[in-house]
Amino acid sequence: MVKRVAVALLSLALAGCEVGPDYKLPDTAEVHAPEAQGAFVAQSAAVVARQPNPQWWRIYRSATLDSFVAQALAANTDLRIADANLERAHALLEVAKAAQQPNVSFDFGVQYGQLSAEQYLSPRMVPTSTFYDLGLTASYEVDIFGRIQRGIEAAQAQDEAVLAARDLVRVTVAAEVTGAYTGYCSAGEELASARRTLTLERNRLGYTKKLFTAGRATRLDVTQLAGDVADAESTIPAFEAQQRNALFLIATLTSRPPETPGVAIKDCKNAGVLSVPIPVGDGVSLLRRRPDVREAERILAAATANIGVATADLYPTVILGASMGSTGVIQDILKPLTNRYAIGPEITWELNQSAARARIDAAEAQTRAALARFDGVVLGALRETETALNNYAHALDRDAKLSLARQRAAEAYADALRLESAGRTDRLQTLTAERTLANAELAVAASKAEIANDQVALFLALGGGWERAPEPPLKSASRF
Repeated sequence: MVKRVAVALLSLALAGCEVGPDYKLPDTAEVHAPEAQGAFVAQSAAVVARQPNPQWWRIYRSATLDSFVAQALAANTDLRIADANLERAHALLEVAKAAQQPNVSFDFGVQYGQLSAEQYLSPRMVPTSTFYDLGLTASYEVDIFGRIQRGIEAAQAQDEAVLAARDLVRVTVAAEVTGAYTGYCSAGEELASARRTLTLERNRLGYTKKLFTAGRATRLDVTQLAGDVADAESTIPAFEAQQRNALFLIATLTSRPPETPGVAIKDCKNAGVLSVPIPVGDGVSLLRRRPDVREAERILAAATANIGVATADLYPTVILGASMGSTGVIQDILKPLTNRYAIGPEITWELNQSAARARIDAAEAQTRAALARFDGVVLGALRETETALNNYAHALDRDAKLSLARQRAAEAYADALRLESAGRTDRLQTLTAERTLANAELAVAASKAEIANDQVALFLALGGGWERAPEPPLKSASRF
């Protein structure tokens, strides 16, 4: 009879079912919207529809930057935390998979003592003796309703979500290193322009002092120009601080103390503005590439699987068990009268299902929240990319106008030099024209710095830079 029951339960398990919904992205999810699939609204001549290079920072063609990014991806503390979280997720997945395996335990104990005479209704004292107890127990949960399988699905999806979170850290670290590098370069270019402006202001002040001595300028002229010199001097410390802070940030991102010597940038001669269009792809490729979108989608998959885990509590739990052992005094160990065994199924069923149904309601609510979060991440990814593209396009437009203003200032300075050579103007007017040119160059340098920042923000929004991670990603069950 027991054998027939076991065979029937095993057959039911092999043909069993999985309660709860199978995971599928709802058709109403924002990722399916036509507007999320095509080209970006803010796309301009500054970008192309080609897919971006995963190692996008190499487009700057800087060996120093490549080295910094490689060091950061190998040693960054945030990445070390993310790697540890991923290892933990792998371990939890193995815990979930282990529930499919039989549970086998062995125990053995020896005690010296005296048994209670009254326990055995004996009028005499039971003599003291050495007792032993050994046993081997095996049990296996028959996953008839898919509780274990749904738990594995949830753990698998959660593991993939942690992997995507680790990839997001890689994207962020690469962007932060690149931003610090271009920030150092931009500050250097602005610093050079500021120093040129300071030199010109000092030349103007010196020339005006000579005119004042000769009675051809007033004290007011000297005082105003002295103020211009002080104003020009005040801009320099800020750019020097930016460069120093950029070095501090790079050192920290590469897991070195900020004061550690050896962090140097040698091949940085400009703000790192790219002269080629930036490849951006389209909405479909963006949403598949962005780690935060993949993370949110995997969290939704895990929440859906947890509905099945909760639903399985409505049904019986069937455990096939077997045990064998021996108990008695040590002198009779393993003799026939001390041996025991048992085999048979154990079925438990919680008939009061109010708590189980409440857990199902909670799991379904969690799934709705996960879907809303996924939609929000998708919309946020599209908005961030559109914003970055818009900022980049307008920064380029502003830079073009500032470059034209610098060109006009250069032409005016050249005209002033010719007029001075012909004796038609004095040196002060030439210096004033040169100062205008220097200010225009400083404005262009600031514009280049803004463009460099917008470039890094755009690359960050595009979400690349994790595809060649050292940890091989698990095969994703993503459905979008």
